[in-house]
Amino acid sequence: MSDDEQIVVRHLGPLAGSVLVPGAKNSVLKLMAASLLADGVYEFTNVPDLTDVQIMAELLAPIGVSTQRPEPGMLVMANTGDVTPVAPYELAERIRASVNVLGPLLTRCGEVRLSMPGGDDFGARPIDIHVAGLEAMGATFKFAHGELHATAERLHGAEIALPFPSVGATENLVTAAVYADGVTTIDNAAREPEVVDLCDLLVKMGADITGVGTSRLVINGVERGALRAAGHRTVPDRIQAATYLAAVAVAGGELEVLDARAEHMQNLLARFTDMGLEFDIGDTSLRVVADRRLRSIDVPTLPYPGIATDYKPLIITMLSVADGAGIVTENLYPGRFRYVEELIRLGANIRTTGHHAVVRGVPRLSGAPVRAHDIRAGAAMVVAGLAAEGETTISGVRHIDRGYDDLVGRLAAVGAGIERI
Repeated sequence: MSDDEQIVVRHLGPLAGSVLVPGAKNSVLKLMAASLLADGVYEFTNVPDLTDVQIMAELLAPIGVSTQRPEPGMLVMANTGDVTPVAPYELAERIRASVNVLGPLLTRCGEVRLSMPGGDDFGARPIDIHVAGLEAMGATFKFAHGELHATAERLHGAEIALPFPSVGATENLVTAAVYADGVTTIDNAAREPEVVDLCDLLVKMGADITGVGTSRLVINGVERGALRAAGHRTVPDRIQAATYLAAVAVAGGELEVLDARAEHMQNLLARFTDMGLEFDIGDTSLRVVADRRLRSIDVPTLPYPGIATDYKPLIITMLSVADGAGIVTENLYPGRFRYVEELIRLGANIRTTGHHAVVRGVPRLSGAPVRAHDIRAGAAMVVAGLAAEGETTISGVRHIDRGYDDLVGRLAAVGAGIERI
């Protein structure tokens, strides 16, 4: 995709129809990394068509796992057993999920070389929690010239209490523990649906994990080589689902969001209800009605099952056209307010101080050229365009392609004035 592509959004009126939520980026990348653990062929379904999925496939190829896309939504990965535990710098720097090869390679091969991972630009996200947990399991780390070199002849079980329920650290420690000698317990483990999805795959592969979905995971290590390849359907993307809810919230109308899992978004749906949205919740879908101006609320971001930091740009965009004033508090990543200046360009009344954003709603935003600084901020710009008079032109859309599977097409199909140029 060329760097000069743009998305143009115009407010045409209420949205109507149905939109299908694809599989979760934050799950499938970790499932792909788990294929390093065991030889064989993996069939993953409900796989989104994203740039990040392609980058992860390119990263895994020189390590020893080949990838094919035989049909839309399917990913077939083959691990022949010829694994080289080195992640190439030029690919690792492009995607933060590259850090997820650390646990599988270390536990399978006894060593790994990995460039410090990249990804979205919103402040420092060090991997010290990953390192401390793996050191407790017997790993030794050396850092030099931007590269991490980890060694461990055989990891051993340990009792690990995370200082923060880090998703990435939980995933790396679980994948490392499956071949460790003895029992590993992870207290204050992350509970996100994507973590559960990874654990579900590992159990299918033959791992012994209890406490899945709770803050205490217990992993009883099996012999190296005892796991086997498995097939798995990727969990639906709750962040993409929330994006379509936010779109109809600011544009008005009624949408059926297919394959949206309400149980993964309970706190978010409660807060959206407080803002004036109405929901009819099915087993595997949500119907949302937005027939009035939104009400302002106060929202803090918190680890799951709290309001995820990835929802925050959408919430701030909704608050920018809500009735009243709301305060959004960022408790997880201090640098995640860069998109606010873009919303202000569209006429939003937002003031940020430290971890807080005070949003005073205006009746409508006004179209202007804006830039997507990261995946979720880019989606928020698209949503903001639906709440703006005139034309909103969004550049930097390569960020959106990293996390959204045909956002433009899905919104256009339900009546949004949106095109890619």
